Amino acid sequence: MLPIEGIVIIIEDDPTLRALMTDILSEIGAQSLAFEAADDALTYFLQNTFYCPLVIVDHALPGQIQGMEFIEMIQSRLPWIASILTSGYLIDPSDLPVHTIYLHKPWSLDDLVMAVASLLQPDHPIRKT
Repeated sequence: MLPIEGIVIIIEDDPTLRALMTDILSEIGAQSLAFEAADDALTYFLQNTFYCPLVIVDHALPGQIQGMEFIEMIQSRLPWIASILTSGYLIDPSDLPVHTIYLHKPWSLDDLVMAVASLLQPDHPIRKT
């Protein structure tokens, strides 16, 4: 993939998955910033100015804000931000916020890369499933 402009925000409470997502994004040309809780990520968003094309968020998180709620909060301020929601729970696709792809855990590395590519580089020649 081509380098991805901006910083991708990752919110995942599992440290192994958080590190894996950071590594995958780095390999495909994206800078990322990872958080354990959506509360901390929201504070960062509100206190800093940066370009964020994508958030990748686990649904069930520690703290006051859950994954889908975080996506809705961010998109209410910045409606062009794309998002990937991950969860081990089944989520009805009709409940997803706009510009959101749902990845059911356990997802594969290819699933994550294809989701990122389809949201940020829709013309990239990747296999569509």
